[in-house]
Amino acid sequence: MSDTGGAHGQHGGDGGIRGAAQGRATVPLSVLDLVTVGAGSTAHDSLRTSVAIARLAESRGYHRHWVAEHHSMPGVASSSPAVILAHLAAHTSRIRLGSGGVMLPNHAPLAIAEQFGTLEALAPGRIDLGLGRAPGTDGRTAAALRGAGRLDESADDFPRQLMELRRFLDDDFPDGHPYARVHAVPGPVQGPAGRPPLWLLGSSGFSARLAGELGLPFAYAHHFSAAGTLPALDLYRQSFRPSAVLDAPYAVIGVSALAAGTDAEARAQVLTGALSMLRLRTGRPGLVPTPQEAAAYPFSPAEGEFVDGWLANIVHGTPDEVRTGLDDLAKRTGADELMLTANAHSGAARLRSYELVADAYAMPAQAPAAD
Repeated sequence: MSDTGGAHGQHGGDGGIRGAAQGRATVPLSVLDLVTVGAGSTAHDSLRTSVAIARLAESRGYHRHWVAEHHSMPGVASSSPAVILAHLAAHTSRIRLGSGGVMLPNHAPLAIAEQFGTLEALAPGRIDLGLGRAPGTDGRTAAALRGAGRLDESADDFPRQLMELRRFLDDDFPDGHPYARVHAVPGPVQGPAGRPPLWLLGSSGFSARLAGELGLPFAYAHHFSAAGTLPALDLYRQSFRPSAVLDAPYAVIGVSALAAGTDAEARAQVLTGALSMLRLRTGRPGLVPTPQEAAAYPFSPAEGEFVDGWLANIVHGTPDEVRTGLDDLAKRTGADELMLTANAHSGAARLRSYELVADAYAMPAQAPAAD
């Protein structure tokens, strides 16, 4: 069973997994979009910003634009990645689009196969299917998503769910299997068809090892679990077995990064995300606060320590400072690609950050796709 979808018309030698560095960047750069919703704005505003970011990213040579699945979090609007990706596909023509990721335990594998088969039919050769095994939310919300009949399932069921999803994507359940006559559509049952490459995502060693053993590309969540980055990447590389997809490991890390005109402006923006994360971690989720609210917040010593630790893992500052920080991180981790997430209150600040980073690396500008 192949994850290239080779017999089913996958586009490109590795399905678009490996990108090419642009300008003076040492590795390919990509976008991880959390579709954050700031105080005073709406989900509509944030989704419009996502379109603008995707179009900018495409025109400046970013390799891919991924959307992450979250639930019951007022500060994000990305509960339905497949829907958002279909919208982004309609407003772009070249950039790869994908999930970073879909939380597989929340969904029936057949449903995911059909959603991403539809996306592949809409944007052939441009879709990535990144999968995570966490719920992307709290336990109560996960129970509401999955329904009473699946409450006993856990992250440990992920390998079985993954195998089932792969077979639906390739339409190759063996004779005698209960799903042998069940077909994901759009899909191979309709004739030669491409299919999105699978990625495993993680913030621990579990998915790193599994991705290596299956010969799949791996994306690590450095942006919220920085301490585990090097051990997870080492485990992935040590566990890697060549496959029909990859003959060598390919590792992406998600990086919180925000560039602005001045250090003070960058800090003001990233502090909004830090306060939002503090509230989430302490059971008080809400919209991403404004810079003014974040600056005036009376942090306790314990809260200040959390925020300082959080900010220490965000590459932020002037464009040159961000470029230096990203280059250092790529060198230290050996990552094959950096996926940047600009978490801030303002959609304009996020959009501007991606532009400034592209400028800092002298990434070439191309005309944006026509609507």
